Amino acid sequence: MSSTLDLAVLGFLHEEPLHGYELRVRLARLTGHVRAVSQGTLYPAIKRMEKAGLLRRSPEQGAAAAPRHVLTLTGQGEERLMELLRKPEEPFITDENRWFVLLAFLRHLADPAAQAEVLQRRLDFLNEPSSYFYEGDRPLRAQDIDDPFRRGVLTIARATSKAELSWLRQTLTELTSAAGAESSSGRS
Repeated sequence: MSSTLDLAVLGFLHEEPLHGYELRVRLARLTGHVRAVSQGTLYPAIKRMEKAGLLRRSPEQGAAAAPRHVLTLTGQGEERLMELLRKPEEPFITDENRWFVLLAFLRHLADPAAQAEVLQRRLDFLNEPSSYFYEGDRPLRAQDIDDPFRRGVLTIARATSKAELSWLRQTLTELTSAAGAESSSGRS
């Protein structure tokens, strides 16, 4: 299973080569509110991805005496990123935090039809009835709950879902139009 960290590292390096520290800062800005990325997590992941041929480290003279390493995405890393974006595993569709990381880099997938497929999977998931709280198998709605704090969880989640559903529908319409235009121009 691919990790959120792998996707984020590949995504940021697709945008530009980075020093390890700069990469860590960007990762923290993207995911730090959920789970901070420690050096003890990031650097072994970088070494693993380097060994797998997904990225390359090269020394560069730093402002101080010690050289710094610049991380660059390889062709294999580019292919892996496109694979992760084109066919994300289920947790990247169903888990909000992983979804946001995927969404942060989905623009790198150049094909509007492929982008639309990913968004459609998320839309299908959000259209399934669900709740954080259940009575037996029945999902509970905010108005079904007396606890004001649990009601708050459901009220906030409903508002967020409503906004996301609206954005997904609008963006899917735009992507479908773009994919249709590309396919029409390809036939000319």
